[in-house]
Amino acid sequence: MAKIMWNSTPPPLLFAITLAILLSQNLFAYASDQPSKKTFIIRVDSQSKPSIFPTHYHWYTSEFTDQDRILHVYDTVFHGFSALLTHDQVATISNHPSVLAVFEDRCRQLHTTRSPQFLGLRNQRGLWSESDYGSDVIIGVFDTGVWPERRSFSDLNLGPIPRRWKGVCETGVRFSPRNCNKKLIGARYFSKGHEAGASSGPLNPINETIEFRSPRDADGHGTHTASTAAGRYAFQANMSGYASGIAKGVAPKARLAVYKVCWKNSGCFDSDILAAFDAAVTDGVDVISISIGGGDGIASPYYLDPIAIGSYGAVSRGVFVSSSAGNDGPSGMSVTNLAPWLTTVGAGTIDRDFPSEVILGNGKTLSGVSLYAGAPLRGRMYQLVYPGKSGVLSDSLCMDNSLDPRLVRGKIVVCDRGSSPRVAKGLVVKKAGGVGMILANGISNGEGLVGDAHLIPTCAVGADEGDMIKSYISSTSNPTATLEFKGTILGIKPAPVLASFSARGPNGLNPEILKPDLIAPGVNILAGWTDAVGPTGLDSDSRRTEFNILSGTSMAAPHVSGAAALLKSAHPDWSPAAIRSAMMTTATILDNRNQPMIDEATGNASSPYDFGAGHLNLGRAMDPGLVYDITNDDYVDFLCAIGYGPKVIQVITRSTVDCPARKPLPENLNYPSLVAMFPASSRGSSSKMFIRTVTNVGPANSVYTVTVQAPASGVTVSVRPSRLVFTESVKKRSFVVTVRGDSGNVKMGPSGALFGSLSWTDGKHVVRSPIVLTQIEPL
Repeated sequence: MAKIMWNSTPPPLLFAITLAILLSQNLFAYASDQPSKKTFIIRVDSQSKPSIFPTHYHWYTSEFTDQDRILHVYDTVFHGFSALLTHDQVATISNHPSVLAVFEDRCRQLHTTRSPQFLGLRNQRGLWSESDYGSDVIIGVFDTGVWPERRSFSDLNLGPIPRRWKGVCETGVRFSPRNCNKKLIGARYFSKGHEAGASSGPLNPINETIEFRSPRDADGHGTHTASTAAGRYAFQANMSGYASGIAKGVAPKARLAVYKVCWKNSGCFDSDILAAFDAAVTDGVDVISISIGGGDGIASPYYLDPIAIGSYGAVSRGVFVSSSAGNDGPSGMSVTNLAPWLTTVGAGTIDRDFPSEVILGNGKTLSGVSLYAGAPLRGRMYQLVYPGKSGVLSDSLCMDNSLDPRLVRGKIVVCDRGSSPRVAKGLVVKKAGGVGMILANGISNGEGLVGDAHLIPTCAVGADEGDMIKSYISSTSNPTATLEFKGTILGIKPAPVLASFSARGPNGLNPEILKPDLIAPGVNILAGWTDAVGPTGLDSDSRRTEFNILSGTSMAAPHVSGAAALLKSAHPDWSPAAIRSAMMTTATILDNRNQPMIDEATGNASSPYDFGAGHLNLGRAMDPGLVYDITNDDYVDFLCAIGYGPKVIQVITRSTVDCPARKPLPENLNYPSLVAMFPASSRGSSSKMFIRTVTNVGPANSVYTVTVQAPASGVTVSVRPSRLVFTESVKKRSFVVTVRGDSGNVKMGPSGALFGSLSWTDGKHVVRSPIVLTQIEPL
């Protein structure tokens, strides 16, 4: 049974211990074979600046470090600077009385047409009507930049840029202010942290095959996410004939501001990401979309996580931040971007597929997927080979230079998924003389499939089909096969299905907060693409395409970003928490068969640990009835509740705080979900009480009654009061939820948890919150 391990050590002792651990692990030091300098982010108490210095920059360069060592100065979402420092300098700065925290710059990774309709939007209706919904909202996209010439970024028939916009369109390699317009209203790039920390060193402004020292996108990921969130209508869109139709983002009239913080082949550095948060909030964005996270598989405390810190600074100023949950599913506790002020998004499928088939020499036909668009095999049977029979792992994975041309030339090769990019395996097979590839999932991927624009005929198959193919190869002296490609199929059932790669809960930092918050389309999504690389992203891929089809929680997050833009346009007074609440409480947990959503990895029903509150349904989110709002003070109380002291909280919030004399409870953060954690070692009955407050955003005079689905027999959930009455003058109502269970008689499910729900309804609206019951074990 999975159990959550809970550390109750209270800061500031926790903060001191964390810093000591970092020092002991040489995160602030260097081994003899490492460079003598490294980038660090310094959090400074801005109120401590002596009045003799006219600016913080003058203070930093006079008292902390030399001018030429400073990379970024932060003054909006964060106070401090980043700099290239030696170990001795870091030790000296850490002891300065005005320094609140010092942490090493880390490298993060990207979490890599019909999808808007699948969210509940319909042309000519509601949020997609002929009105200007979204045109007054600005979405900031933190990614790899943009290819501005794409039709997705046309400003045809768009009105003037919102007057509050203060951003710029930076000049750089193959990019100038002329590349911006009334749609793409701003573009910046942040490379100082990358150039200081990446092994590739300074960007070469001439060698454009490597990168562009500008907001121009050399990777494609940023163009894809930006156009997913807010791409304009583009007719006759497709990727090599696949997914033909009209491509459009979720908020086609919203304005876009691009912040290039990620660089081709070298990731995204915290110091640059934090600088982008600072700039975006100052520029005037309303929504930030960030499909970045992790990098080391370890969830950092919020006060050591620049994404959490930067996003708090944004959310505290009314900016909605949508982040990807990560692609390390189906493993449990794999979800990233855990801060409660972030909206964390997992990935599901849509009702469109790109089927292909493997036809074996014994007559069996096995189903898979593919986006291969080259010359077909036309039914010709080829000899089939599995290099993994050698017992060498690199052979089975078709790693670079692992295949013997004498073994694979002229044959279809079975390659196991993992360790290297899926499309790169096909290139390895092609170089060795193979004519085709079958890409087989392992147990960890299950039956979850994503399409790729392979360079050779390729069919991706699930783990079961892969085992069948390998068994067939072992059972005959002359195994043969051919591959067939079926194009684009719509109306697939079931959909949505939880993507196998989508990261799962529980929340590894604070299990009282359910993460991910919800899921959105993230499998085989068609959107704009760069002209710098082919659809596979491989250097050897000479093809060019206006649109590409990608999968990942990277694709899911901008769906929610676009949705937030539409909701913000429709409800300008809603806070980021209210917008997230509207999405969560109206999300669906059923697929298009009206059955519970299933998990692609297992074929079984998925749970709130997988999909949070459910799948985004934007049509319903526009009119949620009630919302669970959260203020900045509420987030501070939460940080006090999890044991952070005032100095640690100041690292995140920029302001000094005093925690309440009576310590708050973290589960009482006014979140639209409830996680009841019972001690695993207790005997007899246990209970957990929650306090929640809802705000009426529907008809003024409304009456809501509660309906509860208990997590299991033996568990009772009571709600007091069970009826909420709202009037013109009474817009908020609070209620208490008590969850009781007998530890000896309640058996936890496979995930170590049980799941139920609480719903408020007035006859029209259904405001649903998931309930999770789990066990914890103190350290």
